[in-house]
Amino acid sequence: MIDFLSNLNPIILAFIATLFTFLITTLGASIVFIFKNIKKDIMDICLSLSAGIMLSASFWSLLNPSIELSNKLNISLIFIFLGFILGGLLILLGNKIYTKNLNKKVSNLIFSITLHNIPEGLAIGVAFGSILYNLDGANLTSAIILALGIGIQNFPEGSAVSLPLRGSGLSRKKSFIIGSLTGIVEPISGVIGAVLAIQIQYILPFLLSFAAGAMIYVVIIELIPESQTNKRKDLMTLFSIIGFTIMMILDVTLG
Repeated sequence: MIDFLSNLNPIILAFIATLFTFLITTLGASIVFIFKNIKKDIMDICLSLSAGIMLSASFWSLLNPSIELSNKLNISLIFIFLGFILGGLLILLGNKIYTKNLNKKVSNLIFSITLHNIPEGLAIGVAFGSILYNLDGANLTSAIILALGIGIQNFPEGSAVSLPLRGSGLSRKKSFIIGSLTGIVEPISGVIGAVLAIQIQYILPFLLSFAAGAMIYVVIIELIPESQTNKRKDLMTLFSIIGFTIMMILDVTLG
């Protein structure tokens, strides 16, 4: 399977990977047809695992290749730091601007999840696009695992939108459609990220660090706090460590 995928264009791979993450969001949203709610422990475990995977991927699959490529291209590390900070600021400002104008809880939830799906798609696209440059950590396996980690946490996100919408009085069908569409931005931003990474080599270090900053912001402000509302905080923390370790081992041993 890996051999077959390695022969595909990175842009196509990015589209397939982000289409997968979108479909997982759709699958999560479809829970509205079966349950009124999902057991919190299960959702928190998914979020904890994904938090660990995404934190690990932010360094091993994004920041580390960014630093390596900047050294090869003689690009100042200042641009890496700037990209990392701006990645986090993008999500921060997006949330601030929107929530300042809309106070409805469900609307804010929909916007927040849709907004942070953009850098997640971008991160996947950049990860696949950077495969062409043969950087440490920037390989097909790490890109696939990154997509898998993002996909895992998209499941509870899809249900986190559709179930409250249903509870607010919307039909199951409309709740499902809206919950699903929060993930449609991932294939779009994924393809854009891959194209930029391939076409403009000198901007790739910035894109990698930018995606890392945005992803870490999402993990710290949303995934970890939400999973830590679980009564068994120590267990959720352990799952985050497990997720981080899994990603680290795969990147180090297969990279």
